Amino acid sequence: MKLVITPRSAKSRKFPITLDLAGSPADVRVEDVQNAIAAKYPQLNVDRQRLTVEKTALEAGKTLSDYGLKDGDSVTFKDLGPQISWRTVFLIEYGGPLVIHPLVYYLPKLFYGESFEHSWMQTVTYWMVMVHFLKREYETVFVHRFSHGTMPFRNVFKNSAHYHLLSGLNLAYWVYGPWNAEGAKLAERSDALVYGCIALYIFAELSNYHTHVTLRNLRPPGTKIRKIPRGYGFQWVSCPNYFFETLSWLAVSVLTMSWSAHLFFIVAVGQMYIWAVKKHKGYRKEFSDYPRGRKAMFPLVA
Repeated sequence: MKLVITPRSAKSRKFPITLDLAGSPADVRVEDVQNAIAAKYPQLNVDRQRLTVEKTALEAGKTLSDYGLKDGDSVTFKDLGPQISWRTVFLIEYGGPLVIHPLVYYLPKLFYGESFEHSWMQTVTYWMVMVHFLKREYETVFVHRFSHGTMPFRNVFKNSAHYHLLSGLNLAYWVYGPWNAEGAKLAERSDALVYGCIALYIFAELSNYHTHVTLRNLRPPGTKIRKIPRGYGFQWVSCPNYFFETLSWLAVSVLTMSWSAHLFFIVAVGQMYIWAVKKHKGYRKEFSDYPRGRKAMFPLVA
């Protein structure tokens, strides 16, 4: 069959082109079309391609007949630009705080113009943040399986700003400053408060890791199989990983009593809730037997 590939942008010099594909529309898969385009223009690898029919995106695994396409019909092509793997994106995002926090913590004279002894609160907070993002890096390399292989490279800077600025420079500068140093009144914390925050943090981080392993085990390597997640945490909400991460940052926020930690907490939890609602709706739409008692992110609430 013949398929016409038209460009989304009128400025394109490569398109339109006509592909001669082997088989009928019921035989030709979307990835066959993408591979044919990549064979003609090697720089336009499959990950850079977005094919649509009347604003409906064509998905790999489906055939052209699934979209009502016939011999001689056309689809619209968009170049998504240079791509970067999601794994690399996560490593860059989480790597920011792992560089920024040690710099601010260990080089106070550079950032504050003076040297001082850190308080217990500052030290505990420092290790909470470092362990959290080291865990994130470990999970990115050894735990997470990604349903989408890549994203446009230009989005790296936008995605990283949340971590590098809010949980990186913002949190580090205002928490590790001399106003919170040893002997400062603002740094005074009771043992009960510090140990309580440490206990909540450890519980939340371990629980978050457990849910990530559960999600990993749902998808066999190299597949995009989707199943209903069950087990610890999932009996209450669709995204317990976000709920437990909320508890981790709550511990940091309460321990520091800093507006910078409160700001990051509000922004992070708000963003995770948006993601949780989207995933929750996706689960309910995809699985007819999805547990109706589950909430999106907060047990018994929402």
